[in-house]
Order: sequence, then C-alpha cells, then structure tokens
Amino acid sequence: MEGQERRDRLIEILLQSKEPISGTLLAKKLGVSRQVIVQDIALLRAVNKNILSTTKGYLLYYQDEQKVNRCFLVKHTTEQIEDELCTIVDNGGKILNVIVTHDIYGEISADLIIKNRQDVYDFVKKVKAGNTVPLKELTANVHLHTVEADSEAILDKIEKALREKNYLLNES
Repeated sequence: MEGQERRDRLIEILLQSKEPISGTLLAKKLGVSRQVIVQDIALLRAVNKNILSTTKGYLLYYQDEQKVNRCFLVKHTTEQIEDELCTIVDNGGKILNVIVTHDIYGEISADLIIKNRQDVYDFVKKVKAGNTVPLKELTANVHLHTVEADSEAILDKIEKALREKNYLLNES
C-alpha cells in the first residue's frame, strides 16, 4: 500500500471510530510499524487534518457546532488533579486539552479529551504510573484547560465550581 493510499485508509479508520485508537492498533490494521503511523499522522496534521493525540490513542476531532467552549486558567497541586477534572466533567464539561505557557518554550499544549469520571481515573492512573510529571509542573502548577459544553450556562456553572474550590485564577 502506497503512502497516500495508507493515509487515506488511516483517515477512514479514524472517521469510523468514536473512541481513540492506539498507534499500535492502527499499525497492525495497516500492516506497518507504529513509527510509520506517527509519521503519517504528522503528515496529515500538516494538511490540516484535525487528528488529536490523546493518552488513549488517535482521534479525528471536529468541533460540534452546537457546543461552546471556554479556557479556564487554573492552579492546583498534583494531588488535586483528580478533583479538578471531576469537578469539570461532573458539571457537564469535556476537557479538550491542557496548555501551559513556558518562559523558554512558549505555549505547550496536549490533547486530553476527558469527558467522564472513567476518563479522569484513567488519566490520573497514567500520571501516577508514569515516569513523568504533568505539564503544570513546568509552570508552578499554573495551566489552562479548554473545556467544551452544551451551553454557556454549563460553562458558567463549571467556572463557579472551580472558583469555589480555589482552582480558578483571575486572568490579568
């Protein structure tokens, strides 16, 4: 299978899935190495394909026109990650990403796509099990989350809940 044909098939597979698919599974389906998948994903992103790389795998993502989103500037300890994320999803939000602004490297962003408590628990488990630190550690715990919801009222409710828990920072 030629490169362009493989990338077209890769997009088809992602379009048919509502859940993230691991690079290993994609490689197996397409009969190539995982590294080839990583390279194909990079090439597809370069031509504006909206492919997110989550902790569970790759996902083709399109902003639902019926949804709204807002960035929340937050600060908390590593021990409070689970509570912060559960606060967002329990109030009807989907956490799309985490963003930090580093003094040297500029903006660093990672796709999360956390939409329920199980996703929160899976993410926290990976953070605890890994030999790495959350991005917020690079910026004295300060970070942003882009949160998607069905309405501005839900985003207001999330904002209020984060403020009550003292996670929300005032932007200045």
